[in-house]
Amino acid sequence: MKENRKQMAGEVIREMAGKFLAENSTSKASLMTVTKVSISPDRANAKIYFTTLPESGEKGALDFAKRHRSEFRQYLKDNSLLSRIPFIDFDIDYGERNRQNIEEISKKAAEL
Repeated sequence: MKENRKQMAGEVIREMAGKFLAENSTSKASLMTVTKVSISPDRANAKIYFTTLPESGEKGALDFAKRHRSEFRQYLKDNSLLSRIPFIDFDIDYGERNRQNIEEISKKAAEL
């Protein structure tokens, strides 16, 4: 039961983070995509992972997201039905980026 609530909270946070970042990003030079959310067992902390296109925009996007953590937490309070709003952190999803790179390499190898 607790795991299900944690998953549901993660999905709500993931969707709302995507909306928040899209609505509040001042730079249209890079596209930020929220890929997953990791929530601590006690649901007190959540880390939101995202990717950017182009990859060269990662540092700026991460700086932007980290600067707006408290605003996003308030956004969650105001716009979600979550009973407990975790402390938020953001990070780049290097695993997803690496998966995409491997997929690209595999496609090129198959063409040879």
